[in-house]
Amino acid sequence: MIIQNYIEKIAKCSKPAEGVTRLPFTKEHKSANNLLKQWMSDAGLKISLDAAGTLIGKYVSPKKNAKTLLIGSHQDSGYNSGRYDGIMGVILPILALKELKKKKIILPYNVEILAFADEEGVRFPTALMGPRSLAGTFNKKDLKLKDKNNISIEQALKSFGCNPSKINSLKRNKKDLLGFFEVHIEQGPVLESKNLAVGIVNGISGISRFKLEIEGYASHAGTTPMHLRKDSLAATAEVINAVENLAKKNKNFLATMASIENRPNSVNAIPAKSLSFVECRSVDDKKRKKVEKEISKKIGLICKKRGLKFNLNKTYDQSAVSCDKKIMSTLKKSFQNLKLDPFVLMSGATHDASAMSDLCPISMLFVRSQKGLSHNPKEFTIEKDMQIAVKVIEKFLINFN
Repeated sequence: MIIQNYIEKIAKCSKPAEGVTRLPFTKEHKSANNLLKQWMSDAGLKISLDAAGTLIGKYVSPKKNAKTLLIGSHQDSGYNSGRYDGIMGVILPILALKELKKKKIILPYNVEILAFADEEGVRFPTALMGPRSLAGTFNKKDLKLKDKNNISIEQALKSFGCNPSKINSLKRNKKDLLGFFEVHIEQGPVLESKNLAVGIVNGISGISRFKLEIEGYASHAGTTPMHLRKDSLAATAEVINAVENLAKKNKNFLATMASIENRPNSVNAIPAKSLSFVECRSVDDKKRKKVEKEISKKIGLICKKRGLKFNLNKTYDQSAVSCDKKIMSTLKKSFQNLKLDPFVLMSGATHDASAMSDLCPISMLFVRSQKGLSHNPKEFTIEKDMQIAVKVIEKFLINFN
């Protein structure tokens, strides 16, 4: 079983461009699903496609009234993206179940492998429709949202052979489920820095974004003395430095300022108005909100010192999600069975698991990303690491009950 062969084969289900471009409900998506169906069938799974475009491969336990463990990730990519993000988390669990079938190991619970259609939110101005449909949190009004070619989600689903009118009926009963487990590349450099192939995720970061507008006034760059300037961009630069310093002082907290607009943006004029965004992430929502207040206070002090006006408005807020301690304990046991270090780390990115947390307990396994790259054609995970991940999933499924 050479896993890279599976990765390479499905990576060809892409628009002809650098990297992988596979958007939901397209011919590339259909080609990918055809491969996944073949691999699910090889693992002895029963295959179906639900109304939200999620491809499902089901292992049915011989045990009567057995509950179900959901395992999955997404098949879609961004534009010119990597070949592991999302899809690897569908392939590896299929291969683990195939190994259990080969070894004639019977599980006392059902398993469903879920290949979600749209996690990236690239084609349509929304995302996570698959998991949100299962959790009962999908807003049917979003079916009217359109892509750049004026095709609605509803139209795309119908053309893909799905019945969007049945999306509300997809909501699962929590009592029937054991939890949701997602395997994903780390998309960051932590595991590589520790020289570890795999890691156990303890939670998915909460995220908040703020729109910051700082206003001074434009004047001639050659005639206005430094001490008399009202430079909005210089103030923004000071804010960037302050935000970075605050983030470095707080463990498990990340802050980024990566988008700036400047007016008049002329080489010989002092900036009059600067628009930027502050993004904060942490698995600890209390800490995140505490540092947000510190950032706001610091911005106020900087602008007051410079005699500038400012507005800071929150534009986005997503709560952190904790992984289930009981399932994490089973994962740790699986690591120990294989004599692996059960290293625990946080996820700074959003995943299908975050939407599934509204339905049932969640857990995640991260696999090392070379150089921490993701959303990049050079994204890479070595064969040995994926082989280790499959063994961890096998042990996890055997230990799980």
